[in-house]
Amino acid sequence: MAESSPPITHRSLKSGNFAGMKQVYFEDLGLTSYKKAWDYQEQLLQQNVQAKIKASTATTISPIPVNNTISNIAEGDNVSVTRHHFLLCEHPPVYTLGKSGHVENVLISEDERQAKGIEYYQTNRGGDITFHGPGQIVGYPILDLEKYYTDIGKYLRNLEEVIIQTLAHYNIQGERSPGETGVWIEPGIKGKERKICAMGVRCSRWITMHGFALNVNTNLGYFTQIIPCGIVDKQVTSIEKELGYNPGIENVKAILKSCFENVFDCSLVSAHQDL
Repeated sequence: MAESSPPITHRSLKSGNFAGMKQVYFEDLGLTSYKKAWDYQEQLLQQNVQAKIKASTATTISPIPVNNTISNIAEGDNVSVTRHHFLLCEHPPVYTLGKSGHVENVLISEDERQAKGIEYYQTNRGGDITFHGPGQIVGYPILDLEKYYTDIGKYLRNLEEVIIQTLAHYNIQGERSPGETGVWIEPGIKGKERKICAMGVRCSRWITMHGFALNVNTNLGYFTQIIPCGIVDKQVTSIEKELGYNPGIENVKAILKSCFENVFDCSLVSAHQDL
């Protein structure tokens, strides 16, 4: 059974900190290419990694530019050296293969794929093959887990909880499937198991990147050209398919952002505001 969900209270993009809450810089990238979003994640991750390296090795740390701003970091200031980020976007049609994935799970030929205008990337995230496309909310948290907990398993369960709470808002019971990352509908009923959200992450010096892909009103036909996540004999679904109507991707984003704040006990603030 899915865990019970607390009431959703939207508090995204507030201008200040809430007492005891972490601040996470939020950006909605809109429809953006997979490679562009991947490069941006790598940039944010490397800024945080380099900040950690300097903090641990330098006696006095110089100001570090982050996202076109300058944060003056005092010696021994272990709170300011890294910044949390949360990116949301949609991608044009693209298949991505995780570092532990199997290329034979791609059932479409390269010529067919190119003719249909579908991109393909081998990535450095965990997991196998999946699809990203319009109508799917892709979330990329770049978090410093040393400010939370150094436990990747717990981090993945919390990402799943964000999705479970989001689905609960629409009276959809999202659940975990033992041994399989992501969020499912009826995972315990053979023949009815269907995945609604895929996940795959990377972590370097406890800085995360990559994340989740939640099907809202995605064209599910794209999934027939792959073995999604390398799992055979199980279906893929979307919020639209489960509800019988399109709830609107912007509405789902708003709920998802509130659930992210609840689960990660944080305040989402604009990435473009002055510090």
